[in-house]
Amino acid sequence: MIIILHTPLISFVLRDAHARHISPLNTTTVSQGRNLAILSATLVIVMLGFGIAIPLTPFYVIHFNASGTALGLMMALYSLMQFVFAPVWGRLSDRVGRKPVLLIGIVGFALSFLLQGLAQNLIQFMLVRTLAGILSSATLPTAMAYVADTTTAENRAKGVGMLGAAMGVGMIFGPMLGGFLTHVNPQLPAWIGSLLQVTTDPSTGQTINLSIPFFGSALLALLAVPFVIFMLPESLPPHKRVRHAVKGESRMGLLVAAVKGPMGLLFVLAFLLAFSLAMMEAVLALYGKERFVMGPSQIGLLMGALGIISVIQQGVMIGPLTRRFGEERVIQWGLVIGILGFAAMALAPTRTLFIGATLFFNVGNMLLQPSVTSLISRRAREGQGAVMGINQSFQSLGRGVGPLWAGMAFDIYATLAFWTGALVQAIALIYTLRGLITTEVVIPQETTPQEASTQA
Repeated sequence: MIIILHTPLISFVLRDAHARHISPLNTTTVSQGRNLAILSATLVIVMLGFGIAIPLTPFYVIHFNASGTALGLMMALYSLMQFVFAPVWGRLSDRVGRKPVLLIGIVGFALSFLLQGLAQNLIQFMLVRTLAGILSSATLPTAMAYVADTTTAENRAKGVGMLGAAMGVGMIFGPMLGGFLTHVNPQLPAWIGSLLQVTTDPSTGQTINLSIPFFGSALLALLAVPFVIFMLPESLPPHKRVRHAVKGESRMGLLVAAVKGPMGLLFVLAFLLAFSLAMMEAVLALYGKERFVMGPSQIGLLMGALGIISVIQQGVMIGPLTRRFGEERVIQWGLVIGILGFAAMALAPTRTLFIGATLFFNVGNMLLQPSVTSLISRRAREGQGAVMGINQSFQSLGRGVGPLWAGMAFDIYATLAFWTGALVQAIALIYTLRGLITTEVVIPQETTPQEASTQA
């Protein structure tokens, strides 16, 4: 489920702040708590709006009589744009400050959601989704950089946890609210009504409005703007900003080098797990509608339930399990559950069993990503930030490529994406059973400009 807090990205952002000697502001604990509370409230609003749109996107594609391949391409473009542009926005925030870039991300959310609700055909919708991936990628990295600016090492975990909780709240209740909003059909002038996308709920036969939830998402994003403008102070003063970006090795160069390195197989494992999860998410609504006549409300409730399970597992179960049995064993259990879950989803004869199989799969998936991330971190004795950044990049690529294949697979055979996911996780399980060799690897930190001049 996508509500997972991307801790690798957080570590990557915090490492970058440290490498450029951007120290936390000298603020009191009270002001730090106030600023983090404002930022968390902002993210709740934004992520609630983002969550509203999640169960609607596949039904938009169906409404435009497009294929699963079109849905997969659209989801892949969104993820790949975030992969490409997140570092760009991060570097920009180092030069101009956090607030302007955070506002770009939030206003970009609002604009893209508004345009999605007004899209009149598939091409327009795909172009707007691509724009959404570009603009929305400014929000999370900048918010995490704000935490790095305003907290000390001792209370940074608390700040990150607050943002993670805020994201979780939005991503649990957003999909539920999105399904409900499709049944809101206000009386509008004919010229406005003609721009909205109205269709029939496959589960009930009732008329639903696919555009209204996107307008609700845009409104929520705009409601967050005053919080940032009037209540959230800038965390990066002018004298601490970076005037010129330090050039380094390209991201793709770093990924190739990582695969060839001693931890390469662990990074490949991270990619495969993200790939298989993204496939499930891409075709969940399409398959639910095609096989079990599920509508946006049912998909929204299912995604909300997945989110609740995710929060419970990550908050209560994963820590004790990894401490008692180790990450390697927990990963193997998660893969077994994931394989069985994929197979059960493909074979489920009724809607109830399909929902149960999806929830069962999610239990296994929630054991995987935190454990893999923890294992990668534990294997690297030094250079934690660099390792976590590379790990996040592999996961981002998996989330980009997975939907592309899932959409094409759905057009070939409805359950092929599920069987592909089971196969991918079976390959990963065989590798882990053959032995995750316990070794510690030293990954060098990036050299800062000050260090480079000293060495010279």
